[in-house]
Amino acid sequence: MQFLADLVAQFGAWLWFAAAVALFVLETIVPGIHFLWFGVSAALVGLIALIIPLAWQWQLILFTVISVATLFWVRQSSRADVAKTDEPDLNIRGAQYIGRMVTVEDAITNGRGRVRVGDTIWPAQGEDALAGASVKVVGVNDTVLVVERME
Repeated sequence: MQFLADLVAQFGAWLWFAAAVALFVLETIVPGIHFLWFGVSAALVGLIALIIPLAWQWQLILFTVISVATLFWVRQSSRADVAKTDEPDLNIRGAQYIGRMVTVEDAITNGRGRVRVGDTIWPAQGEDALAGASVKVVGVNDTVLVVERME
């Protein structure tokens, strides 16, 4: 414990900046984004310790509080339901085709068939339709396009 007190007394706030750099380096080496927020917290504590002289115990408490607050803030702001995107259906390929007119490739009988979307054949469900008929995609059920006949 005396070693830690002597180290903090010798380097003061600069020890936090060194810790921040070490954590940033770890972030580049180790996969994930965990060390980044601890590095930011260490840099903030170093900055605060330069402005306001604090005992090393209070600096450690401040580092803990800022680290926890930073982690909660990042976790809250990076949730999927909070993130805004200009392509909300990017990973739901079938949803991108809703409203599009497509051609029946294999006749839809008993509610099942296949339709051509561009150069791809998709399974489809909907009202019976003959091959070659135009249908409109009105929904998606997993990987099956839900279609309606066009009169």
